[in-house]
Parts: sequence; structure tokens; C-alpha cells
Amino acid sequence: MQEIHESIYIETSYSGVTLGAILLPQGTVMIDAPLRAEDGRAWKTALNRLGGNSNRLLINLDAHPDRTLGARVMDCTIIAHQKTAQVFRGRPSIFKGQNAESGSEWEAYDEAVGTRWALPDITFSNELNLHWGPPDVILEHHPGPTPGAIWAIIPDAKVIFVGDAVLAEQPPFLANADLPAWLSTLEFLLTNYCDFKIVSGRGGLVTCETVRAFQKHLTLLNKLLDQIAQKGAPLDATENLIPTLLADLNFPAVMEDQYYQRLRHGLSQYYSHHYYAHDYPNNE
Repeated sequence: MQEIHESIYIETSYSGVTLGAILLPQGTVMIDAPLRAEDGRAWKTALNRLGGNSNRLLINLDAHPDRTLGARVMDCTIIAHQKTAQVFRGRPSIFKGQNAESGSEWEAYDEAVGTRWALPDITFSNELNLHWGPPDVILEHHPGPTPGAIWAIIPDAKVIFVGDAVLAEQPPFLANADLPAWLSTLEFLLTNYCDFKIVSGRGGLVTCETVRAFQKHLTLLNKLLDQIAQKGAPLDATENLIPTLLADLNFPAVMEDQYYQRLRHGLSQYYSHHYYAHDYPNNE
């Protein structure tokens, strides 16, 4: 666990995503949940030892299973964007392990299958302010990684949690993405928050140089998809893009298979949703 500002903590040691916690006078605001139930219980215990209030809120930065499967164990009110709540309403009540080759963290955790989802209790459309402080916590809608992606911003502390909007040296999850919106979101981040501590949902604290590098990577990805779509390439042609995209990233060799699978799944889904048989008649 790392204290990045007074009473604001991040945790990167658990399976799943980077966790955040903001210990406030009226309660504890938690950013995303540990993937594994035992880690969720350990995380709550750790926060209690720091003086965390038993009055808790959990913020889902989007609907990805890596950050939401463990939400029920946190046993508290859950806040998410209304489009994230729509995703939950479209899922079976129990997680069945669908999309088991998406390059996600939960795939290494067999016990994830059979978990009962915890649905958001409070939703919002554009912005929601939490007045449990000082400081205040602002939740803002910033689509791109998913339609319901949000940020948690603590202006007085100059800290911002951006979820999967920024990934350091790893490929993005594309199945539910909108690349033009994502690139606009990153430009907004660079324009307005380079003097903040930026917390990525996968990797912890990142710099604006990391944001720019990821923006460049998404631009390359978008360009490559446009190019094959203009040629009327079939759906399976997206797999040919993977070596170029992986070569653009610097990651441990042990992650190559997982990242290859993440791109294989995501590129196919993205191309199918945004290009294939829609804008290019040759694909029909």
C-alpha cells in the first residue's frame, strides 16, 4: 500500500486492478474492488487499521470484471455510471466466465466463475460530487475505454483516478471501446491534469509522459484498423496487426501470451462492432 497524499492510498499488490482508498471524516471512499474475495477482506482490514470509517462507498470506474467481480465482498453502497449499471442489468446474476480468452486478470482465478454480481446502488449521468470531506471527491463521466467509464477526482489533493483510460506498457481492452472518444479523453487529461497525481487502473501512478505514450499507441492502433477496413479486410485480418502493436510496447516476456490474447479478442470485437459490414461494402 502507498500513501500518495494525506489519507489517500493506492494498492497494486492484489490480483485485478489498482485499488484506491480515500479516508474522509464521514467515511471511506474505495476505488474499485479486489478480484479475489480473500483479498477484499484483507483490503477492508488494512483500511480499518489505518483508521478507515465503517461507513464506506465503493466506486466502480467501469464494468470490467477485473474491478467489479469482488464488489459484493466489500459489503457497502456501490456507485457507478448509469451505462455501467446497464451492463450489469444485461448480465446473468451469476458470473459464468464468458469471454474466457480476453486477456483479463480474472482468467487466472478459477473461483471467479460462479460469483454473484453486486449491482450499483447509485448511478449518475455526467457528474456526481461526494461531500464526505474535506476534501470533496468528484466523479466524472469520461467514455472511451467503455461507454460508462468514469474518473474519481480529488481537486484539493490534486489526485485523479482514471481507471483503464491509461495503461502503462500494456495493450488496451477494446471489446467495448470507442477509440475516437478515448483519444479525446486522453487529450482532455493531458490538457487539464498534468499537475495532478494520475492513478492508472492497471499500474498505479503514471506520468503525463506515460499518458502521451499510450495516446500514441492508441493512435497507431486506430490507424491500423482504418487501413485494413479501407481494404475491405475480413474479420480474421485483425490478428495480423498484433505483432506490430506488441512491438510498440515494452513489457516482460512472461506477459506476451496474455497480451496477445487480449489484442486478439479486443481487435476482433472492435473491428466487428465499428467497421465490419457497416461502413465498407466489401465486407458485406
